[in-house]
Amino acid sequence: MTLRVVTLAGASGKACTMGPEIDIETIGEEVGLLEGIRTTRAIRRFSAEPVAAELIRKVVEAGTFAPSGGNRQPWSFIAVTDRERRAWVAQRYKRAFDDYIAPAREAADGFSTARRRSMESAIHLAETLAEVPVHLFVAGWTRRGQPQHQALYPAIQNILLACRAVGLGACITSVHLAFAREIDGYLGLPESQPSCALIPIGWPLIPYKKPVRRSVDDCLFWDRFDA
Repeated sequence: MTLRVVTLAGASGKACTMGPEIDIETIGEEVGLLEGIRTTRAIRRFSAEPVAAELIRKVVEAGTFAPSGGNRQPWSFIAVTDRERRAWVAQRYKRAFDDYIAPAREAADGFSTARRRSMESAIHLAETLAEVPVHLFVAGWTRRGQPQHQALYPAIQNILLACRAVGLGACITSVHLAFAREIDGYLGLPESQPSCALIPIGWPLIPYKKPVRRSVDDCLFWDRFDA
């Protein structure tokens, strides 16, 4: 299947106004694994342009190839695209986020430029979440009555990498868990299969590029930790 999209070119990260017709089967397949890993950054600024269901299916399918203990594959994914349902989620997300971000707002005068920019990006997402075209919730089975979130994070990372490859923007957040019982109920999730993360997905308004990271030599130790 082919479709025409407004996007940022998946491989180059260069902005364009209207992308060419793309083939769902082949889009993103040319992005090298390590290049994708090194340039997958949190995207929190999105266009309101819709995302084709087939493209969401493709990135979620990448998530299902993640490893899991005993190959249990404990995940479920709920893609919320209806405008009214997105607004309902965004309202609760914003309430939880305002409480979460309050201490940082008070301390922001002492933040570095980079840290302040990161905070502003998170605030922007909270204020515009209702307009982000896809709210992808990741949920998983409990085990012995306890959530097994750690079993879901490999799938989440696969989805973020797949979004990078096809040119979609995405990030991971768990702020919605402040309203977990209410939101999970709204999504139809049973208590035995709670959500653990929300991945906003849409066409990015900023390009993918290598994020600033400290050197691996500052955090890699041989045989024992050396402070």
